[in-house]
Amino acid sequence: MTNTIAARFSSTPKSTKLSLSGLAVGVVGLIVQWIADPDKFGGFPPGILFIAGCAALVVVASGRWWAPVFSALISLWIVLGGLAAGKMMPNFRSGDVGTVAGTAVMSLGLAFAAVTAVVAMVAGRRDAAAR
Repeated sequence: MTNTIAARFSSTPKSTKLSLSGLAVGVVGLIVQWIADPDKFGGFPPGILFIAGCAALVVVASGRWWAPVFSALISLWIVLGGLAAGKMMPNFRSGDVGTVAGTAVMSLGLAFAAVTAVVAMVAGRRDAAAR
């Protein structure tokens, strides 16, 4: 099974791999926030686990046009959900440079992941329909 996943992933479109890179940047942003203010998370940041889980789903489902949906969903949930819940803006207004920088890196990485995931799904769907 591992060889099958690896084979499918190696032929995965570049936009799907870019989406996973955006998720990785989002994790880096979370780690920066965690280092800057560990008490904010009460232990390990759960967002890292959610992002890693969704990235794993993208890899396991690679080869299917809809695989990047997990990348888009987690990215939008964290960024748009954080904005809607009023949790993200206080981080941008924080007096802690690490919190502000980490939030910016996380937001940009996840926004990139969401956009490239949508691009990957649209391209994948077109390719599937053309076959």
